[in-house]
Amino acid sequence: MYHVLLAVDETESRAVAQANAIIDLSEAKADVRVTLLHSFTDNPSGASAPQVTGVRRAKDALEAAKIETDIVEASGNPADTILDVAEDRNVNCICVGGRKRSPAGKALFGSVAQSVILTAKRPVLVAGEGQR
Repeated sequence: MYHVLLAVDETESRAVAQANAIIDLSEAKADVRVTLLHSFTDNPSGASAPQVTGVRRAKDALEAAKIETDIVEASGNPADTILDVAEDRNVNCICVGGRKRSPAGKALFGSVAQSVILTAKRPVLVAGEGQR
């Protein structure tokens, strides 16, 4: 079984695009398992990851495609958290969301995505915000 860590933030369109990128992997329905991760940097209301819209929408898309999912929440620096959870869960791949950038900024990803790409010891899949 191929295990993907899907790191999502609050952005609904990006979370759905990331889920769709995983759904589009060959043989995803039969052999892929996804751990959804949301890392809180500030959570004064005490929300849990399943209450985050991006997490719910990604989970719904994956489950509609019959892909096994579970949800993990953490707090702290998002890039460090993603890398720690990937290591702890021994995932095969990390999926992060890319952001739209100006022409000058296209060479750079968001700071979290860029940090994960440059530091990860496993493949990183970057999905944009485009929707089907």
